[in-house]
Amino acid sequence: MSVSENIRLMKRWYQEVWEDKKDETIHELIAPDAEVHGHAPAPLRGPEQFMQFAHQIRGAFPDLKVTVEDIFGEGDKVAARWVASGTHRGEGFGPPSDKTIEVSGTSIVQFKDGKVVAGWDNWDRLGMLEQIGAKASSSALSAA
Repeated sequence: MSVSENIRLMKRWYQEVWEDKKDETIHELIAPDAEVHGHAPAPLRGPEQFMQFAHQIRGAFPDLKVTVEDIFGEGDKVAARWVASGTHRGEGFGPPSDKTIEVSGTSIVQFKDGKVVAGWDNWDRLGMLEQIGAKASSSALSAA
């Protein structure tokens, strides 16, 4: 697929997975053997493990909004710099604090035949925990 098509898929991912909360998009766009790094002590493998992570984040921040600040690609990879904001109203990461967070991150995704085959995410987990008043334990950091 072309770089522009992969960029379109990445923008679709942010909209449908995070804001529209469509689990079917996770299954449609993540390859069964994909590995996504940066969310747990070990990579998330395949759509099912990523969906568990997505449910944790979306459950904790039901009004989550992700704004893509920059996005570009080369070859089979797309890189995005994004900002996520939302209100901690769910049980994830401790009891709901009703505090609003804003965290930034970067993601690099490798596509093959219109599916995510690998991903590398780096985002401010500690900043998120501090903003909701959670204790920054190593288990809370690795769960995010």
